[in-house]
Amino acid sequence: MISVLILTKNEEQDLPSCLKSVSWCDDIHVFDSFSEDKTVEIAQAAGATITQRKFDNWSAHQNWGLANIPFKHQWVLYIDADERVSEQLKEVLATFVPGADEVVAYEIQRRDFAWNGRWLKHAQMSPFYLRLFRPDKMQYKRLVNPVSIPDGKVARIGGFLDHFPFSKGFRFWWQRHLGYADMEAAMRMVDMNAGTSFSLQKAAFSKDFSERRYHQKGIFYKLPGRPLIKWFYLAIWRRGFLDGHAGVTYAVLQAIYEYFIILKTKELQTAQS
Repeated sequence: MISVLILTKNEEQDLPSCLKSVSWCDDIHVFDSFSEDKTVEIAQAAGATITQRKFDNWSAHQNWGLANIPFKHQWVLYIDADERVSEQLKEVLATFVPGADEVVAYEIQRRDFAWNGRWLKHAQMSPFYLRLFRPDKMQYKRLVNPVSIPDGKVARIGGFLDHFPFSKGFRFWWQRHLGYADMEAAMRMVDMNAGTSFSLQKAAFSKDFSERRYHQKGIFYKLPGRPLIKWFYLAIWRRGFLDGHAGVTYAVLQAIYEYFIILKTKELQTAQS
């Protein structure tokens, strides 16, 4: 059997559908950052176990949850409130049997949907995420957009985890990403001040997805013209244009977000000098 972990902060709009998609689970945990709306009431009504902690940053929050929440089962499915377990993934999880003992985490393909309900099949930074794992074998690094660091081998299972990042509208998406930009800039400053180095070889050839992504991010933040590079990567290289207007627009939004990070980093550098 599998336990479910859902992170929340004022998620009364999205949480009901999220909980419905995992209603098959007998051990649902809602890890809440002291919501001020009806999030906790909704979770309690669904029979979920509530754990609350003040949010500080993503990796610290996630690591605390994995270390302190009393999961009933050895394996945990981690999802956000704006995500849904698809019927295909539900069927896979219903018959889930762990593979070899050394496998401690499984990648699941995530489908991001635009504001118009269109699947952004091509315009995604990465379609696979480590979301099913043994909590005692998983750790997160970075303040925001954390990198999953499994202590063991990784495999992949079928099915889709559906993501609706624009479920609360454009304003919410922008506000959230402005906050993300603050934390990304803070991480960039830490790396710059510490002289952190990143390996091009690991970024390109590491068989470990998490290690490869970590070094790719570090190298990417050193490149000039990052907003244009990101737009080109999503819209052209990953063929986001095949997703139509939604795909090209999403690439533009991601490029602007990247520019936010640059502006915030410059602001921090000025304050430091």
